[in-house]
Amino acid sequence: MLGGGPAGLTAAYLLAKAGRPVIVVEAEDQVGGLAKTVVDPEGYRFDLGGHRFFTKVKEVDDLWHEVMGEEFLRRPRQSRIYWNGKFLEYPLQGADVIKKLGPVELVRSGLSYLRALVKPKGNEDSLEEWVSNRFGWRLYQLFFKTYTEKVWGVPCSELRAEWAAQRIKGLSFFSAAKAAFVGNKGNRIKSLISEFNYPRYGPGQMWDFMTQRIREQGGEVLTEAEVTSLEVVDGEVTEVVAGGITYTPSAVISSLPLRDTVALARPDKNEELDEAARHLRYRDFLTIALVLDGDDLFPDNWIYIHDPGVRVGRIQNYRSWSPWMVPDPTTACVGLEYFCFQGDDLWTQDDDALVELAKRELHQLGLADPAKVKRGYVVRVPMAYPMYDRDYAPRVETIKGWLAGISNLQQVGRNGLHRYNNSDHSMLTAMRAVDNLLLGTDHDLWAVNAESVYHEEGEETDKNPYPYRDGADVPALREPVSESA
Repeated sequence: MLGGGPAGLTAAYLLAKAGRPVIVVEAEDQVGGLAKTVVDPEGYRFDLGGHRFFTKVKEVDDLWHEVMGEEFLRRPRQSRIYWNGKFLEYPLQGADVIKKLGPVELVRSGLSYLRALVKPKGNEDSLEEWVSNRFGWRLYQLFFKTYTEKVWGVPCSELRAEWAAQRIKGLSFFSAAKAAFVGNKGNRIKSLISEFNYPRYGPGQMWDFMTQRIREQGGEVLTEAEVTSLEVVDGEVTEVVAGGITYTPSAVISSLPLRDTVALARPDKNEELDEAARHLRYRDFLTIALVLDGDDLFPDNWIYIHDPGVRVGRIQNYRSWSPWMVPDPTTACVGLEYFCFQGDDLWTQDDDALVELAKRELHQLGLADPAKVKRGYVVRVPMAYPMYDRDYAPRVETIKGWLAGISNLQQVGRNGLHRYNNSDHSMLTAMRAVDNLLLGTDHDLWAVNAESVYHEEGEETDKNPYPYRDGADVPALREPVSESA
């Protein structure tokens, strides 16, 4: 397994459980990728990005509970949108929306929606077109444009509609209005759920537990073992060099970014492939965690900050995720999330300057007195989000064509497929990759969370199509994984 994030660890866990030799190599000193939990010297725990464990994919949910047991807590969801100097409940609540928007804005938004409803839809290539066609131009400007452009750093007109279709699938004017006035029961749209599961000590606990189980079952998980070379000969990966060790694999499951996979394999004289890989884009982000004296600043799990007057995009309250995230009950701990590109002014500022920025913006938003901040920590996360810009699709197609000619390599996970998947669908890609290895299936991993056959709305069944997950015998891999110095 190349990469020790949710997808790589899931594949390794299932292979080790089936009695197969497996080695995970992870470049960082901690497993979990973006979903790891950072712990400071005094025991405060920081969730990078906010990871709700909610899914309609039963096999993923079963695996979560199998790994976590009683450490998997059921938590209430509360979040708000900071907009125009006001806090709006999200999911939207009818009375709150009416009060905060006021009658004039409600009428303007309603008329804008009606115009969108009756006009021909036309092109829907960009995120701007996709959203405004479904909600109206006014609601798009109020609730989608500012925050989305903070996240991605480019105009919504330059983002592909696929991102919106994937991330807010099922959300419409009517579904949001229904949830606002009568609740989300029977619909269970992910972005509107009211409860979710969460590990007691943060999402990293899930991946730590999974790592422990892999090792107990004979597998290896190696950290600080960066992949530096992939040798591809006659359509097979014959060698992997990671952490200074050369491995001879029978099969490789990789969650490395597509850009890196191509660069490491160094395909000869394929300028089109090299160019496609080099120009895939990613959005980076950083979290500034602040420990403050006193009570929690707000009860929400997080607040979306739509205000263009501050650079912060979202603010988390770690205690609301789990009380065990904050060890001292006399303090509060929040994480301010800033979306950026490596090398820009945010990314390159020193930590002290970033902590001061976070303190100023908390004060500007009316959330905290900067004098109450005891200390701050900065965590930078490179290549956090694959970008759906105008040219990403043909670039990915070019790389897919090359990968199709490598028989023992499967790409999985968010960056491995350049798809902005949540943890559940990243894990599902790994599950399908293991099925392909052990059962000889031919699952299209690129279709997970893209085609209806793989969507979480699919029917559940009591029949287990994957017997190896219960320890049943399955065909052996072609040859065992080996390594040499």
